[in-house]
Amino acid sequence: MLSPVTDADGAPFWQYAAHGELRVQSCADCGEARFPPRPCCPHCQSFASEWRQVGGHGRIWSYVVPHPPLLADYAEQAPYNVVVVELTDAPRIRLVGNLVTGPDAPLNSVPPDRIRIGAKVQAVFGGSGLPQWVLERP
Repeated sequence: MLSPVTDADGAPFWQYAAHGELRVQSCADCGEARFPPRPCCPHCQSFASEWRQVGGHGRIWSYVVPHPPLLADYAEQAPYNVVVVELTDAPRIRLVGNLVTGPDAPLNSVPPDRIRIGAKVQAVFGGSGLPQWVLERP
């Protein structure tokens, strides 16, 4: 499976995720959350930043079920989903992940016909440290 590619700006996101925390980079001056992480605030041009914990709740903004799988390593789990989640407490932030039935569940654990735009989801973290999503009301 793919592993995250980190850079100096985004490394803290993955470090927090490895400990089961969902945090987003925010401007320490104007408070605006931003993703992907970057050195300068696009709103006020400040270079001051901090990592704020968010609740991990969101809604499915978009999704896709790749047919056939885009990468050979994912063929065994097809059909699987890739969701874009808009965070409740940082609505300008949208994160990509998978909708699963629980931490460490296979990528194909939620049937594609159960996925709905606008469905409420909650972040979960398994052993991989990757944030994934579960339905709040299955």
